[in-house]
Amino acid sequence: MDLGGKSVLERVIQRVLRSRGIDEAIVVTTLAKRDLSLVRICAERGVRVFCGSEDDVLDRFYQTAKILSPDHIVRITADCPVLDPMVVEHVINRHLSSGADYTSNGLVERYPDGEDVEVFSFAALQKAWKDASLVSEREHVTPYIRNHPELFLLESVISEKDLSDQRWTLDTDRDYEFLSALYRELGPENEYFGMERILAFLAERKDLRKLNEGIARNEGLAKSLREDRKISEPR
Repeated sequence: MDLGGKSVLERVIQRVLRSRGIDEAIVVTTLAKRDLSLVRICAERGVRVFCGSEDDVLDRFYQTAKILSPDHIVRITADCPVLDPMVVEHVINRHLSSGADYTSNGLVERYPDGEDVEVFSFAALQKAWKDASLVSEREHVTPYIRNHPELFLLESVISEKDLSDQRWTLDTDRDYEFLSALYRELGPENEYFGMERILAFLAERKDLRKLNEGIARNEGLAKSLREDRKISEPR
């Protein structure tokens, strides 16, 4: 979908690449017919893309990482088109300085929904891929790591101010209307407007926040947990 003259996916990729510490942005998707347009966008812009399992997203991530052998992986979901590159940098720096296996600003939810960043070591991803056996752990990539602090060193990045009531992600038509307004109003000035600029703008335009109020955060994960079941023995 178009967002200020570029696709949502392009917006996410460009913001990730503006973060210092990122060597390469890779789109990890599927071979489902509806996802082929994403592959085309990546090919046209010289972005590498890996297509894997539709349901086992953990396997999709691991198979991609196994080819590239990175030391660390930064996971960004593609429904975050106003992701602040500075937030990504902050989480990366904390991860590297702490020596953690997994670092995120989502362990304690105080950042706006849509500014979520996860960084984890390839070794942690490999162990999760090998041992995770619940549907929720395979679909959402990192729950196995987060749920086993006895196995992994977890580091939490916490915002000084609680901004968890802010919703800047893209899941519904109302979200798209809200995000389109941000790019329409802020994009001409600076298409990489960050978190502080958005907060200042919304303080003046409280009406915009009403566009997507009342939508539950992490609804997909909550649904997976309600329907969870064991699907396999550890690898």
